[in-house]
Amino acid sequence: MTSTPTTPDDTPADQSRGDAAEPSAAIDSVVVPDDTAPAEDTGPKRVAVIVAHPDDAEFLCAGTVARWAGEGHHVTYVLLTSGDKGSSDPAVTPEQLVATREAEQRDACDVLGVADVIFLRHPDATLVPDLAMRREITRVIRQVRPDIVICQDPTVRFVGQDYLNHPDHRATGEATLDAIYPAARDRMTFPELLAEGLEPHKVREVYLGGAKEPDVWVDITATLPKKLESLRRHVSQMGDWDPEEMVRRWAKDEAEQHPGNGEYVEGYKYFKLD
Repeated sequence: MTSTPTTPDDTPADQSRGDAAEPSAAIDSVVVPDDTAPAEDTGPKRVAVIVAHPDDAEFLCAGTVARWAGEGHHVTYVLLTSGDKGSSDPAVTPEQLVATREAEQRDACDVLGVADVIFLRHPDATLVPDLAMRREITRVIRQVRPDIVICQDPTVRFVGQDYLNHPDHRATGEATLDAIYPAARDRMTFPELLAEGLEPHKVREVYLGGAKEPDVWVDITATLPKKLESLRRHVSQMGDWDPEEMVRRWAKDEAEQHPGNGEYVEGYKYFKLD
C-alpha cells in the first residue's frame, strides 16, 4: 500500500496496540520476517460502506473510498434508507424523492469507483437498532462478505453547540456493529439465514467514520477532488451550495491536528478483529 495511517503519537499502530497489525489504506499486509511463515493475503479486498442515507458516505468517507477503489479494492455501498424525508419542497412526494436520491447516489458512486449499491429502502428518520435491523444487516454482510466495513459511529450524539447527530446515523452504526460482531460471525445466530444458504462471515477490519476520537487517518489528498465531485452529484441536497470550502477545511483541520498523515485526511476509529 502507498501509505500507513498512524496512531496519535505517530507510533506505528502495531506497536501501540500490542499484536494488532497496523492498518493501511485497506487491509494491511503483515510483514512476516520468517520466510517460511505464510504472509497475509495482499490482493484486492472487499469493502462494505454501511450508512443511513444517500450522501452520508460522501461526507463521511468518500476520499477513502475513491482511494481504495483506485487501488483495486471492491467497494459496495449499503444504504438503509433512500432519504425520502430529505426535502422541504411541498411539491415533492416521498416516492419522487426516493427516485431522485437513489439516482444521485448512483452518480456519486460512479465518480468514486464504487462497484455495487444496495438500497434497503427503510423509511427515512425512523430507523431503530432492533433485532430485525440487526438481522437484515447480518444478511447483507453474509451476502457481500466484506473484509472491511466502514460505518457511522453510534456514540456520537452531538458535536459542539450547533450539531445534533441524526438518530438514523446512530441507529445504523449501532445495528451495523452488532451485526458485524457477533451476529455475522456466529453460526447459531439467526439460523434462518443458514436456511437461506448464507454461511457465517467474519469481518476483519472496522472503520468508524465521524468518530470523536479517531486513531487512524487515511491520506485523501489525491482523491479530495473526487470526494467533492461526488458530493456535488447530490443536487437535491446541495442546491446552490458548493461544499468545497467546508469539506476542504474539515479535511485540512483533521490533518493539521494529526500531522504526518497527509495534507488532507479522513479520520476513523479503527478496529482489527481477531
